[in-house]
Amino acid sequence: MTERIITAIKVQKRNSQRVNIDLDGEYAFGLSRLVAAWLNIGDRLSEEKIQSLLKKDAFEIAYQRALDLLNHRPRSEKEIRQRLTEKEFSVEQIDQVVEKLKLAGLIRDENFARLWIDSRKEFHPRSKTLLRYELKNKGIAEEHIDAALEELPADQELASLAASNYIRRLQGNDWETFRKRLSGYLSRRGFSYGTVAPLVKELWLQQGASIVQSNNDNEELEK
Repeated sequence: MTERIITAIKVQKRNSQRVNIDLDGEYAFGLSRLVAAWLNIGDRLSEEKIQSLLKKDAFEIAYQRALDLLNHRPRSEKEIRQRLTEKEFSVEQIDQVVEKLKLAGLIRDENFARLWIDSRKEFHPRSKTLLRYELKNKGIAEEHIDAALEELPADQELASLAASNYIRRLQGNDWETFRKRLSGYLSRRGFSYGTVAPLVKELWLQQGASIVQSNNDNEELEK
């Protein structure tokens, strides 16, 4: 069996986490430093060993890509698989990466569902129906969705939270404009007419009461 000798191991200029491997005095391939950690100049590599190193390197590249995605924000298993598929990693490589991430506790769809819902509730409140739809699109199993949604209040409270983030933009509008804009905003967030209509009317009346109270306070101050 023909073997080739490692004649140089050089850190890549553009990526310090990878090295170039020279065999028999010529550049042969690049490897991650992790995969190349046990290689030394003078080692002899069979073709079988070379292919094994390249396979390990491909896995390491895929794994690091997945970690980069997770560093940006939590991801569901489906999202990780989709993004790695887009980068043209093989099904075998993706399966191995996902398995390693699961073993490390870095992918847990039940946790992802809770984090997604908590984030939505705090920053972009929407209905339970729309949240369920979003999580299903993320590939989350129904049992994990159900468990996460159980922790949320009723849609009436969620709609009130959503409205509170938007209503300040509607100050000074007449009733018809107020009603159309706030109703449209809440409807786009998945809330039903039965939830939206009474809330919009209630908030309009509250806004009117606040204006009256403010005017009365001003009159008292002027006396």
